Amino acid sequence: MDFLAHSDPITSLPNRRAFNKMLNIALSAADETKGEVGLILLDLDNFKIVNDTMGHQCGDEILRMVAHRLSSTSRSTDTVCRIGGDEFVIIMTQRDQAVTDLEGTSKRILTILAQPFRYQVNDFFLTASIGSSLYPQDAQDSQTLIRKADTAMYSAKLEGKNTFAYFRPEMDQLAQRRLLLERQLRKALELNEMSLNFQPQVNFLDGKTVGVEALLRWNHPTMGMITPTEFIPVAEDSGLIVDIGKWVLRTACLQVADWREAGLPPVLVAVNLSARQVKDHALINDINRALADARLVPSMLELEITEGVLMDNVQSNIDLLHTIQKLGINLSIDDFGTGYSSLSYLKRFPVNQLKIDRSFLHDVPGDGEAFVTAIIAMAHNLGLSVVAEGVETVAQLQFLRDAGCDIGQGYYFARPAPADQIAQWLAGDSTTKLQ
Repeated sequence: MDFLAHSDPITSLPNRRAFNKMLNIALSAADETKGEVGLILLDLDNFKIVNDTMGHQCGDEILRMVAHRLSSTSRSTDTVCRIGGDEFVIIMTQRDQAVTDLEGTSKRILTILAQPFRYQVNDFFLTASIGSSLYPQDAQDSQTLIRKADTAMYSAKLEGKNTFAYFRPEMDQLAQRRLLLERQLRKALELNEMSLNFQPQVNFLDGKTVGVEALLRWNHPTMGMITPTEFIPVAEDSGLIVDIGKWVLRTACLQVADWREAGLPPVLVAVNLSARQVKDHALINDINRALADARLVPSMLELEITEGVLMDNVQSNIDLLHTIQKLGINLSIDDFGTGYSSLSYLKRFPVNQLKIDRSFLHDVPGDGEAFVTAIIAMAHNLGLSVVAEGVETVAQLQFLRDAGCDIGQGYYFARPAPADQIAQWLAGDSTTKLQ
């Protein structure tokens, strides 16, 4: 009974309850010996996709493999625990070279996790975000030590995942900044601090503007312009993104309707849907209400969903996309090439378009040409149009046009701009410089 109460049923590692006891014991021992305790917190990146695509039996087996690899790379004095779904922690007791051991162990973990995990006939590739902290230098009690390791792990995720970070005091400042942003974000909409910019999307064949993407901006009265890369993750984590996304959807539809009533050429407006919105049961009602308020036909709206979001709970998302498609709305997979979708799933998603992530154009012309060409050819074979974002040079433009890409978006054509400047763009005022 004691074993069951303190052991993880899947991996047989100590569970969260046992971890808390072991950590407190380790800290007490360190006080007596003037030693140190290192804590490594590890979170598997995007592991939920494995469960959703291959089932929990496969996911459980891979978790057991992860546990075995972590145990095999740890020292006999270390303790490996599983404290959550895809979250593991290692307690390290040591006297000398503590920081070096934390860093060295973190590097070894990333290396061993980079090797494929084989389940039946399939190979899976995992990455992890790792954060570490040290007692007593970083904290004076167990909960603070855990919190600081978690802060470091979050920093690793912000750096792009598949990396590690050792806690630094400035990370606490970043955490405080996030709390401040969350508090301010709750009032941003009602105080009219949010606005939309729009970036034109241009047809490669005739150079005509066929659409615009709505891009959210936050201009705080005292903190100034806050970048989306900083506040969008805060909005996602706090759940505020649902209300913000609803506002973006409605405002974008109303703006397109205003351009239409002003006699400007009709353009489709692309709006990004967040992971939280996709899971929100009120999404369809929000879409219908936005279209009705703007008296906008559904075909003038395009919803962009990232590849990673689509692969989170695949069947449910397929059902949602079919529902949206029946409304007559266009659907696009955003950031294509950065997620985990396979052709078998791609064929099942009822989408109209793929949007190649801007990161793939960095090596165009050059090493990235073959990959971009392959995406375009694959999309066309599936009956999908292709948008390339991040077009910045004449060479990129020429390559994409020759490769058969349908639509381009990027600084080469125009920067994101407020609605009034976009109105001049649509009216054909070539002297207008979009900023």
